[in-house]
This record gives sequence, C-alpha cells and structure tokens, in this order.
Amino acid sequence: MRILGVDPGTTNLGYGVVDGEEEMHMVDCGVLSLPSRIPMEERLRSFYAELSAIIAKHKPDEAAIEEPFFGHNARSAFAVGRAQATAILAAANQGLPIYYYSPAKVKEQITGYGQSDKQQVQKMVRIQLRLSETPRPSHAADALAVAICHIQQRRLNQWLAQHTPI
Repeated sequence: MRILGVDPGTTNLGYGVVDGEEEMHMVDCGVLSLPSRIPMEERLRSFYAELSAIIAKHKPDEAAIEEPFFGHNARSAFAVGRAQATAILAAANQGLPIYYYSPAKVKEQITGYGQSDKQQVQKMVRIQLRLSETPRPSHAADALAVAICHIQQRRLNQWLAQHTPI
C-alpha cells in the first residue's frame, strides 16, 4: 500500500510518499514552495500541477490529507482550506481515495500524544521510517507523518475487523 501524505499550506505544501505493506519506508518527500507575493490562484494552480505530477510519478493507492486547524483565525483557515481543496482535487482527479486527519490525530498516531511538538513528531517520523536524518524542511516531515498516520489507522481498522466478534 503506497500512501501520499499532504500537509497543505498556501506558500509551502508538504508531500510525502510512504510504502507501508509490512514495514514502512519513505519513497519521496518534499515541499512545493512559492512566494506569498504570487497571487493565490497562481500558487494553487502550480501546486495542483506539481502535486498531480507527483501522483502520476509515484502512483499512490490512497491520499491522506491533514485538515487545517487555526483556532479562531478564520482568514488563515480559509486560505489553508483552499490549498487543502487543491490537494483533494489533484488526488480525486487521479482516482485516489482520500482520507482526512486532524493535526491532533496525526500527533497522537505518530507519538502517542495529541499535543506533541513538531520536534517530537519529526523524531518519530525519522525513527518509524528508519531514516538516518530527520526529513527537511518540516512541512515534508509533517506530510510523511500524515501518511504514516493513515497507514497505522488502516492497520488498526483491519485488525479490529478481524478480531471483533460479530
């Protein structure tokens, strides 16, 4: 099972591709970055095209996308929501099933604690993927965390389906 994880943002969109059949390993990760001075619609168009190319290249089976969380800052939430919608469209147009995870769910799944800081998440991504170094920049590590979260959630769901009495 190959999973595309996405950490949406309006100037930096992180992506990570993880294989997770028996043992997880990283296939690719990175950040699509564009300056904020470029109009939003141009950034979204570029992110869509580049993410579509990544999907075509790596052929993931499913996509996992982090949901934006900004508390009371509605303007930031709307902006990141646009980037999330761009990632959703890129995945949907290539027929991928899409799953969504809150930042707290990703942190809980990766570290065991939903309020973990970025450094704890990055360290656990490095450990779980058996990497010699922490993926950089942080948006790439965050996207890998989303992919790992989905793989672990799938495994849990499969285990529960096999071990839950009817």
